[in-house]
Amino acid sequence: MKEKIRVGVIGIGGRGIGQTRLLFQMRDVELVAVCDAYLDRVESARDAAVQAGRPAPKVTTNYKEIMQDDTIDAVLCFTAWESHVPICIDAMKAGKYVATEVGGACSLDSLWQLVKTREETGVPCMMLENCCYGQPEMAVLRMVREGLFGELVHAEGGYRHDLRREVSLGVENRHYRFRNYKSRNGELYPTHALGPIAKWLNINRGNRFVSLVSVASKAAGISAWAKEHLQEDHSAREPFACGDVVTTILKTAKGETVTLFHDTSLPRPYSRCNVLQGTKGIYAEDCKGYYLDGTKEEWSSMADMYAKYDHPLWVRYKKEGVKAGHGGMDYLVMRAFLEAVKAGTDTPIDVYDTAAWMAVTCLSEASVATGGMPVCFPDFTNGKWLIRKPPVESEYSLEYIPNIQIPEDEPHARV
Repeated sequence: MKEKIRVGVIGIGGRGIGQTRLLFQMRDVELVAVCDAYLDRVESARDAAVQAGRPAPKVTTNYKEIMQDDTIDAVLCFTAWESHVPICIDAMKAGKYVATEVGGACSLDSLWQLVKTREETGVPCMMLENCCYGQPEMAVLRMVREGLFGELVHAEGGYRHDLRREVSLGVENRHYRFRNYKSRNGELYPTHALGPIAKWLNINRGNRFVSLVSVASKAAGISAWAKEHLQEDHSAREPFACGDVVTTILKTAKGETVTLFHDTSLPRPYSRCNVLQGTKGIYAEDCKGYYLDGTKEEWSSMADMYAKYDHPLWVRYKKEGVKAGHGGMDYLVMRAFLEAVKAGTDTPIDVYDTAAWMAVTCLSEASVATGGMPVCFPDFTNGKWLIRKPPVESEYSLEYIPNIQIPEDEPHARV
């Protein structure tokens, strides 16, 4: 077990700098190097480290220098969506654990290369899907594992978020969403909903996705916003490729259906709109509760769900003090990765999960382009989903509910 982990961070945009600051709260992590294509960003990360009382990390605009540093144990990738897979492959080839921020893939071929590299090098790769560690998602995971919803039948979720301003100003803010929305039409951001759902449904461990269909509405919302708020010659006023609402339906080998929504170009409040239905009950985020068969015909509240079914990791986390970052889940997913690095084990979200979740984007694009025709979903495990070994024992496991010791008044040893 390593006592301290030496980390390199690649990508210091808005998400990257926020996640890097999380590392400063962990005394078992040393930030060795930071990289970004823009020098001002790496300099800001270096300054943030010094302000936090940490040693100044090395700065570079060439991420290959991080791969060549033999003192670095793990790499964190917070770059643009299209560069996640190449960076992860390079990190594994360099013998470094790697974790990537969420986002869809551009091609199936790149994902097969990702999986092949993991299998050939033996180096783990993990997607930092923070929503897998959200409090409601983990409470539902516990309820699923305890059989409270019965046999699972259907799930829903999505990324429903008004991003018109963020996308429109992508060029000014050096944000990759702009070019992706301009040129691609499909489910561009599937994993916030899909990650937790995949774990609920045991995807890649006794179950898998087998097919997908996807349709997209017209694209009108972002251009309409830009015409109202930006100057006449601004590029955001021109048409975008990505439909305002993209609806995707997946089918699993066990017969469950999953509906995903990508809905970020029209006015609306934020929601991941999670739903899980089984033969004995239902959970519905937007209804703010759950219902179990045989009880009074009304929704039980989220407060009631937490009181009865809160995940033990969250019970401990709340007692120790929830950290900042999307309600606390950013810290938990980061710790899930770092604990695997320290122990030298595989990660709770592994390369097969990462590849399957990222594949939805390019598969969706293919289905949308053919008017919603079904496409086959590749099996990145090559049949191992039928005979996978039990997962590594970990308090951060997303496969089973671990027995976690809840401290009385002790401070968190890793803070």
